[in-house]
Amino acid sequence: MIETRDLTKTYRGVDAVRDVTFTAAPGRVTGFLGLNGSGKTTTMRMLLGLARPTAGAALINGKRYRDLDKPLRQVGAVLEQGLSHPGQSGYSHLATQALLAGVPRRRVEELLEYVGLTEAGNKSTGAYSLGMRQRLAVATGLLTDPPVLILDEPANGLDPGGMAWLRALLRERAAAGGTVLISSHLLGELEQTVDDVVIIAAGRVRLAAPLASLGGGGRLRVRGRDPHTLWLAYERAGATVTTDGAELHVSGLTAEDAGEIALQVGVPVYQLVTEVQNLQEVFLSLAANP
Repeated sequence: MIETRDLTKTYRGVDAVRDVTFTAAPGRVTGFLGLNGSGKTTTMRMLLGLARPTAGAALINGKRYRDLDKPLRQVGAVLEQGLSHPGQSGYSHLATQALLAGVPRRRVEELLEYVGLTEAGNKSTGAYSLGMRQRLAVATGLLTDPPVLILDEPANGLDPGGMAWLRALLRERAAAGGTVLISSHLLGELEQTVDDVVIIAAGRVRLAAPLASLGGGGRLRVRGRDPHTLWLAYERAGATVTTDGAELHVSGLTAEDAGEIALQVGVPVYQLVTEVQNLQEVFLSLAANP
């Protein structure tokens, strides 16, 4: 479990984050979203003990990172890609990190294959593409096979194949009971991956909810042979109806109810679409207007 409680960080009298409270649960992938400067990375740094909170608590399995027993075996993190020395090979980088973490060297070969870098393992990381460096960073976070992953923008630089690989990796970790907290600007991709969403703006949490709940409140778009008759019938059923001249916009009815009502009044329906907000629309409405 990842948990923040009224987490606050102040720099020179200015709040970078204020009263941030949310949880990321085991068995789920939690997306942590915010514009640049929203406090997202600051929060992640406090979770990993890289910044000290001014107030509140940043906890992993009920403890501060520095109080965890063997934290490298409990938490894997990717905060920045490119932390390897450009003169080191990918293999040497992982072997060094494995030594520090007390992990057998055979784990290095396993991870190079797992992240698709077997052929590039002996090349210097300075020659790696951005996507390759991201894969190496993820491999570093997975060295100890930790139950908790904290990933800040791990998808930057990945091609479509790399995105599919990362998505499968995260879902696999969650399915095995792991806890995954991930930030990304690629909202369309994130929408295919996460179970829960936390949106932060101007240092404050604006939303913390399951992704599935964000579709609530959608309206229907209806096009039929006799829109006036449909309009009156839907209003009699308690719906709110507007039109753009081409189709009716109906709020307050399910698609099933709207179809049944059209059948009852004998009006053929040519189109009946449930319109729901996607993650990007929800994010922009909250993050852009803190």
